Amino acid sequence: MKKVILCVLPIVALTLLAATVFAEVKNPDTFVKVTYGTIPTLDPATAYNTTSAQRIENIYERLVRRDGSFTDKFVPVLATEVPTIENGLLAADGLTYTFPIRKNVKFHAGGDLTPSDVEYSLERTMVTDQDGGPSWMLLEALIGDGATRDADGKIKDGIFEKIMSAVEVQGDNVVLHLPKAYPPLMGILANSWSAIQDKEWVIEQGGWDGTAENAPKANNPEFLHETLQKIMNGTGPFLMKSWDPSGDFVFERFEGYWGEKPKLKRAIFKPVEEWNTRKLMLMNGDADYVTVDAMYVSEMQGLNGIKTYRVPQLAVSAALFCQKINPDQNTSIGSGKLDGEGIPPDFFADIHVRKAFMHAFDRELYEEDVLQNIETIPTNPNVPGLPYAIDVPVYEFSLDKAAEEMKQAWGGQVWEKGFKMTITHNSGNEKREKAALMLAENIMSLNPKFKIEVANVEWKDYLVKYKNFQYPLFIIGWGADYADPHNFLYTYMHSNGAYGKFAGYSNPEVDKLVDEGIATVDPAKREEIYKKLQNLWYTEAIGLCIYQNTDIRHYRDWVQGFVPNPQDDDASEWLFQLSKDEAK
Repeated sequence: MKKVILCVLPIVALTLLAATVFAEVKNPDTFVKVTYGTIPTLDPATAYNTTSAQRIENIYERLVRRDGSFTDKFVPVLATEVPTIENGLLAADGLTYTFPIRKNVKFHAGGDLTPSDVEYSLERTMVTDQDGGPSWMLLEALIGDGATRDADGKIKDGIFEKIMSAVEVQGDNVVLHLPKAYPPLMGILANSWSAIQDKEWVIEQGGWDGTAENAPKANNPEFLHETLQKIMNGTGPFLMKSWDPSGDFVFERFEGYWGEKPKLKRAIFKPVEEWNTRKLMLMNGDADYVTVDAMYVSEMQGLNGIKTYRVPQLAVSAALFCQKINPDQNTSIGSGKLDGEGIPPDFFADIHVRKAFMHAFDRELYEEDVLQNIETIPTNPNVPGLPYAIDVPVYEFSLDKAAEEMKQAWGGQVWEKGFKMTITHNSGNEKREKAALMLAENIMSLNPKFKIEVANVEWKDYLVKYKNFQYPLFIIGWGADYADPHNFLYTYMHSNGAYGKFAGYSNPEVDKLVDEGIATVDPAKREEIYKKLQNLWYTEAIGLCIYQNTDIRHYRDWVQGFVPNPQDDDASEWLFQLSKDEAK
């Protein structure tokens, strides 16, 4: 029996809040969005955060994209058809996908789209395979191996030849050859890392030349030093007009677009960390959308000229304990020793330390005071809404039990000597700040020798630091790349996962189960595997889930065209759908 990944029924509750005052539309051809996220990179092969993805997905295009509110239905974009067994473009065994490529499509810089551009773009993402990047998904699907390098960082023999043979051009078509059936493939192809680039243009910028011989030179580029980190050239309805890495990002309508032209001429995305400023901009009409975290939603009730959408997310934020901290020039671990003035790099390798922190989180208080009972706290990363999701035990809030665990940590040395460290969160995210403060205050209350500071770092810099193993405890979120438990449990638990890797977590049993889960077709067997993994999240005390997102999106009521999807979080915005009209 073939399993359907997930069909999301309409989940939006649209509420018009006292829209009896018809304000004049400001800048009717410009959409202004104000949030607190900044962008580390614009390279589709390495970008792996929703803020970068929003820019990429509006400027570049993929073969397909998700259809409206669905996570498992797709519409063609640069392909003219979505492969199915019925139309003959998907082989009955699930191993061959054929994509007819659209003709008469122009890149923003003037080049013509060809099937070779599609082949090159997918291969380039796999060849690039940056540490902590998105390449693992295409690699796993198309060559059956989620990494181009082994555990020691050495390039695997023959890996690039496998990549080159997995994608080929046949006339006007691009054909993908899979080693085994991979149900989530279409969801992977619908996202930013599968964006199609102009091969000749990328090579002119100094990018990979498209040969297996020179692939090692393009493999694992230094973060923030990627070929396309600051430049863009897509086929989408918008192009990048300008970008200040710490300021505004400006989109401009691409007048040479092959499809239906969007109604908006431009869009401006502004990073503003301070809530009251964001709120004032929305109320004055200087912004058409602003980020409203859960603790501020009540302030927006009953305000004129605002409409809201409640959008539950396939997403989770968690605090992860790094078990292999990088001590080099690290200001977050004090002395780097267990001497009362710091922590050693493997401080969190002791499960008693991890359990102490787990017992120090007051879920009930956090859910009520911070999440305002709008969002919930899942028990593990396979959040409700995903297949095979179950509730597993949680570490109850108990300072007595936290103290008991700390007394056992490091053979009693932690309790006797004390420690000093810093918990860091990304600037502007108050939910993560509140979680960090709660953990710090409760742990420090156990013993006067325990000292924890809480610091904030701008998002683009935060991404660099955690990938350099600089944070002893990092708080980060994950939204579904595709609606399958593998996408979440691989990410958080596998030793090669985007977060598991940088938490320094490695458990052969977990890795084996994760690999078996995605390779197994039988739903009953998958269910058994994922149940074991979810329980291991608890018994191993890998990390602490702090919230499953529910976005309450606030727009001026003159904004039309928003379509919700549980994979699109606050940072996401499909500009081609939007228009601004006088409120009715």
